[in-house]
Formats: sequence, C-alpha cells, structure tokens
Amino acid sequence: MAITGTTMATAITITTDPRVDGKQASAGLPINGMSETSFDTRALLRLMAWLSPAFPIGGFAWSGGLERAVADGLVKTADDLRGWLETVLAHGSLWNDAVLFSEAWRQAGNEAALHDVSALGLALAGSAERFNETLSLGKAFATAAAAWPHPVLERLPGDLPFPVAVGAVAAGHGVPLSQALAAYLHAAVSQAVSAGIRLSVAGQAQGVAILAALEGRVEEVSRRAAQAGLDDLGTSAVQAEIAALRHETQHSRLFRS
Repeated sequence: MAITGTTMATAITITTDPRVDGKQASAGLPINGMSETSFDTRALLRLMAWLSPAFPIGGFAWSGGLERAVADGLVKTADDLRGWLETVLAHGSLWNDAVLFSEAWRQAGNEAALHDVSALGLALAGSAERFNETLSLGKAFATAAAAWPHPVLERLPGDLPFPVAVGAVAAGHGVPLSQALAAYLHAAVSQAVSAGIRLSVAGQAQGVAILAALEGRVEEVSRRAAQAGLDDLGTSAVQAEIAALRHETQHSRLFRS
C-alpha cells in the first residue's frame, strides 16, 4: 500500500488490488465520485469515526458467543482467544460478515439489491442473539450515520445487518472497498478482544499483542472477501456457532450475546 500527499491537497492515493477495481466497474460504481485508488481525507476521517468504540451503536454489549465459550472452558487463555478469533475470521461469522459487507459496498446504488442482501444477512444469523446483535448494530449504525447525510441512507431497509449498513454507507461516502473492509474486520476483532479482556481471558498488553498478531489474517480475509460473491458465503466454525446458541441459556452474563 502506498500513501502520498501534498501540503495543498487533502487526497490520499492508495494502491489496491486491480481485481477489486474490476468488480467495482462491473457493478456500476463509482458512487459519489469514488475511485478505488482515490481515498480522500474526509472519507478516512468518517471511516475512523464510524468504526470507533465511541460511535453510538452499543457494540460493547455484545460478544458474539465468546462469553459462553469462556464459560464452557473453550477459551481460557490469551492464546486461546487469539486462535478463536482467527477461526471466526477465516471460517466463521466474521467471514460471512465480510462477504455481505463486500456485496453491500458493490450494490450501494441499487436499492432492491440492498434489500435482498439485507434479508439474506439476517437469515444467516445462526441464533436469536446473533440475529438481534447484527440487527441492533445495523439499525443503530444507519441512524447514527445520518449525521453525514447521503442518498445511500434512503436506499437502506429499516431492518438490516451491521455489515450491510457499514458497507453501503462506506461506498456512498467514497471509502474504497479494500480499506473499508479491512477497517471493519479490525474493529470487529478489537471489540472481541475488549470482550475477552473484560472476561479476564487476557490482560490489556496481551490484548494489544493479539491485535498485532492478527493483522496479517485481517488483511488476508479482507482481500479474499473483497473478491468474493454471495456464493462464497458459508461457515465451518461449529463450536463458535454452538457457543452463540448456548449463550441464550447462560445464567450469569455480562453480554447480550
């Protein structure tokens, strides 16, 4: 990745995978003057705001089943947490989220397609709590993102999963797919690490080390998902799915999933 800038301009030029450019062109983009190689400073600032822990969507309240995995002894140490997150990234719910994000980004100008991918994303939720999690975060994100008015918000359905909301809004505001997707996955991993720290699986220094160790995996998964289509949806992280289901009956808990 190459970043260049001048004292007079606010544009950041970022080189990206040309295969992603081809999908962008075939989908009828760009939106809002967006180019897959032009990433302006305002788009960067917006992306940072949307994926910040301070953005008011309530992400801190959810663990995606991690709390149950800890209670069941599946995740006991920082190394366990790292392995758990790596699996969820490459083969679990975060992989599906990444594919849905990518599709929503490409279809941001197509209202009917956004409604279809939203319905599919909600149907893929493997448990009631996972459904509520992605729906709650998606609706809250769309509401909060209205601080940056854009026609793409009017094309979004009232009920939509979190990755669809972020992907479509990122496209509308000119954030390139590869950067938006990597940032989304990094934020998801960061939230899970934060949950792990609160569950006493890891300390803060260990949490930072996990984030550093997973950078390569986040980059690899975001690159694959940026080139993936809906036919590539699917998970094989069975223990993670079972943990998400079992969390519904957990007696004492900190998180809503």
